[in-house]
Amino acid sequence: MKEIQGTGVALITPFHYYGTIDFTSLSNIIEHILSNNVDFIVALGTTSEAATLSRDEKNALMEFILETVDDRVPVVMGTGGNNTQEIIDSIKPNNFDGISALLSVVPYYNKPQQKGLYYHFKNIATASPVPVILYNVPGRTSANLTSDTTLRLAHEFGNIIGIKEASGNFTQIMEILRDKPRDFFVFSGDDALTLPMILLGAEGVISVTANAYPGEFSQMVKNALKGSKKKARIIHYSLLEIMNTLFEDGNPSGIKAVLNILGRCNNHLRLPLVKVNKGTFNRLQTLTELYKNPLVS
Repeated sequence: MKEIQGTGVALITPFHYYGTIDFTSLSNIIEHILSNNVDFIVALGTTSEAATLSRDEKNALMEFILETVDDRVPVVMGTGGNNTQEIIDSIKPNNFDGISALLSVVPYYNKPQQKGLYYHFKNIATASPVPVILYNVPGRTSANLTSDTTLRLAHEFGNIIGIKEASGNFTQIMEILRDKPRDFFVFSGDDALTLPMILLGAEGVISVTANAYPGEFSQMVKNALKGSKKKARIIHYSLLEIMNTLFEDGNPSGIKAVLNILGRCNNHLRLPLVKVNKGTFNRLQTLTELYKNPLVS
C-alpha cells in the first residue's frame, strides 16, 4: 500500500440551504483537489460530518466520490463507532470496489481500556477485506490509543497498515515512529503538526486545510518528504495562521467558511454543528485575502 502516502484530504460534505447534499459543489471541490496533486482522498471522516449522515447518504456519497475520482488517486473510507459488532456488520455487506483502505476511529464515549481497544481493532482488521488505518484522536473520543497498543496491532496484523495520529503527544508519536514495522505508515492528524511529524519520520498527513489549499499543502509535504526543509518551512509558516484559525470554532465549520469565502461551496452545516462566529469568519476572510499569492516553489 505504498500508494497511500503523502497528502490525503479529509473531504467535506457540502450541503444546500435545506440540508440536502450538494453534489455539484462536491464534484468541483474534488476536481480542484485532484488538479493540485494530492495523493489520496479520505471520505466519510469527521470533516465530512459523517455522524449526521444517514446510511443511504453515506452510500450515495461513496458511490459519487468513487465515480468522480475514477481511480486517479486512492480513496480511503472512514468508518467507526462505539459498537464493535455493529461496525463489523456494516463492513460485511459493503462493496469495496475502488476503496483502497478503511480509516477507523478509536471508539468514543465508552472510554474502553487498552485491552478493549486492541480487540476492537483486531476484530475490524479480521473482518475487513481491505487494509485498515487506525485513527487516534483523543480530543474527540476521550480515549487514547497508546503507543504500546498501536505497535502491538501494527506488528500482529498485516492489514493494519498505518495510523492517523492526532493525539498531539510527541512522545507517543516518536515511540510509534521508532518501533513501528517498516511498512506501517504514520499520518499526521493535525495540520499544524504535519511538518514536524514528517521530519521525525511520518509518511504524510490526512488534512482538512487541503480542501481549500491542496496545491500548497501537498507541495509542503512533498518538500518535507524529499528533505527540502527550507522550502517546506516557508509554506508551513505561510499557512500556519490560517490552519490555526480554521479550528477556532470547530471542524468542519472553519474549513466550510474558507471554502465559502473562496466561492467553492455554500456555508451550511448540519446540527449540532453551526457556522463559525462572525469574528472568526472575518479573520478567515482577511487571512484568505492575504494568502492570494502563496509561497510555493
